Amino acid sequence: MNRTHRLLAVLAAFGPALALAASFAGVEVPPPPAPRPVVDTHWGVKVEDPYRFLEDTKDPDVQKYMRAQADAAAAILSRIPGRDAFAARLREIEAATPGVVNSVTRDDKGGLFYLKREAKDNQFKLVRREPGSSVERVIVDPTTGGATQAISGYSASPDGRRVAVAISAGGAEIGTMRVLDVATGEEVTPAIDRIRGGGASWLPDGSGFFYARLAEGWEKRPRAERFQDVLTYLRRFADPANDVAVFGPGLHFEVGIERSAVGFVGVVPGKDLVAAIVAHGVDRNISAYLAEKSAVLAGKPRWRKIVSQADQVKEIGSAGDTIYVLTARDAPRYKVMAMRLPAADLSKATTLVPAGDDVIVDIAAAADGLYVTKRSGAAKQLLRLAHAPGAKPETIALPFEGNVSLAYARAERPGVILTLAGWTRASRHYELGAGEAAPRPMDLVAPGKYDAPAGLVTREVKVKSHDGVEVPVSIIHRAGLALDGKAPAMLYGYGAYGSVEEPSFNPRLLPWLENGGVFALAHVRGGGIYGDAWHRAGWKTTKHNTWKDGIAAAEWLVANGYTAPGRLAIYGGSAGGIFVGRAITERPDLFSAAVVGVGNTDSVRSETRANGVGNIPEYGTVTKEDEFRGLLAMSPYANVKAGAKYPAVLFEHGVNDTRVDVWMTLKTGSRLAAATASGRPVLMRLEYDAGHGPGATRDQAIARLVDRWAFLLWQAGLPAYQPKP
Repeated sequence: MNRTHRLLAVLAAFGPALALAASFAGVEVPPPPAPRPVVDTHWGVKVEDPYRFLEDTKDPDVQKYMRAQADAAAAILSRIPGRDAFAARLREIEAATPGVVNSVTRDDKGGLFYLKREAKDNQFKLVRREPGSSVERVIVDPTTGGATQAISGYSASPDGRRVAVAISAGGAEIGTMRVLDVATGEEVTPAIDRIRGGGASWLPDGSGFFYARLAEGWEKRPRAERFQDVLTYLRRFADPANDVAVFGPGLHFEVGIERSAVGFVGVVPGKDLVAAIVAHGVDRNISAYLAEKSAVLAGKPRWRKIVSQADQVKEIGSAGDTIYVLTARDAPRYKVMAMRLPAADLSKATTLVPAGDDVIVDIAAAADGLYVTKRSGAAKQLLRLAHAPGAKPETIALPFEGNVSLAYARAERPGVILTLAGWTRASRHYELGAGEAAPRPMDLVAPGKYDAPAGLVTREVKVKSHDGVEVPVSIIHRAGLALDGKAPAMLYGYGAYGSVEEPSFNPRLLPWLENGGVFALAHVRGGGIYGDAWHRAGWKTTKHNTWKDGIAAAEWLVANGYTAPGRLAIYGGSAGGIFVGRAITERPDLFSAAVVGVGNTDSVRSETRANGVGNIPEYGTVTKEDEFRGLLAMSPYANVKAGAKYPAVLFEHGVNDTRVDVWMTLKTGSRLAAATASGRPVLMRLEYDAGHGPGATRDQAIARLVDRWAFLLWQAGLPAYQPKP
């Protein structure tokens, strides 16, 4: 036994208290600080928390530790030899990508608004096209106020004369809303602060708008209450100094919603009614209320509930006298129902698209009909259903098989704007007009050199998990790959909130594939690829299925020659931190490396963070015994074992993250570094001008990706990526 192995054995025997500095690529990584154990008891179970003190990120000692870890990670990653070549290739691909467009909307006159980042840009700008014109005019460039400023949301008035734009800085996702005259760019009303996210809902005549705002003094509240008590206000341009609160927790006796719920208020198209659609934290089941428009405008609404959480409604929309709902009640893969105004009684609703083997994904109401997407196998279909009694769904032919999404539709206008993408085809926007048999491409960006690269292979497989359930896995690699176990591979997973990783290709994946890498995506339980039941099979007390499905996918990739444990990495972000963290703590032998991006990795303490209460519907709460035990089981932090030989781990986190606090990474990274006996690095890549991800500049995103891929190829043993001792 050499000196290094003897030292690791001693550290394993004595636990984290004797953790020492480690050196990688000639750079010393400071050791974790000495533990200061805190013991909490929940339901008779003692839970030790050795790094609770790292939750205080304002403490000067904690700040020094963060800086030291960030500096060490940056220095090590910069010394990986192949990193510069990888970065150069990625920038070459970026330069050949003409632009990226999202958030496309249309006004009553046919003019377009959208966010666009061209090849030369570092951030998305708000762009305007006048009706019938292809000329773009920039309305808002957020970077004029600072390099890390970003548009977090926008909403144009129906007539296109004004636009409300929310801008935040440093990835914090909390900022200020400004309302501009589209023609002049001048602000037309005082700015509104305390905006989380962004967007507004306009009155039909453009005389005012509804917006949601954090409570005054939110930043001074106890951590777990900062995002509670969000109220929705009405601002009238005729009286901008006296905004009226019209909806929110505790505001009206007839609205019994929890403090973490947020209402999104808007006028029902063509009706003298106002609707409030309520998001109950991350619960996919919304509730909805109606009130008379005149009463709302007078600041004296009387709300009537028309949908409750028990109705399991995921989406809601309206056109004419009909309200459409997408519900999982008695339909695990969803069904579409319609109820009539003004009664809007769900008990008397009719079924328009019944439940079946396919998963109904989304609905959007336009003047000419209801548009519906549903998933059949790996691809989705698009349906159109006329607003007429007894109408049958019409299947719309698509240019290619893949992922079709409803990007924008309005009840006042016919047609719909779509996005289409595939595993090897980049996303592009299409438009489908009333009565048209097929969508037409929109010319929002020029075709790119790498929109649909040749020589790539995709495969859809089903893998048996620990309990015999078959889990879909999507695999992408270069043609001609030898299944000899020598390829570096990355397994991605998320598995939360019923979200689905839809087919989509980002040209930034190309350098990994060109290096012989395999990219595999596991559609694990907790996601929604098979609907509501699939989601519920991977949350709270069933969350173990999420990472066990991931382990099964990893084992399948090894068994079928795609890779080997010494070259297999696993990656996930945010809620995917549970997927990654528990996979490597349960099966550390199966992976060479792991990357955890802005990971929720301390599940037992999750509900104490600012965004934590709203996430209880997904993860559970320590105040219920069965859910506490589920939280303890799913927590990567709580399941780190001293002396285990963990793979190399790269933690990525923006210090300004308001969704998942950076202390999650500090605590879990420290505990892993102190515990591991593998001799592999545990690095914390901390960005001080970034948050959870949205709002990141293009340069930030590229640098993050280069570091990630280089780290994984280093740990996979590729000669070109091995630092000198």
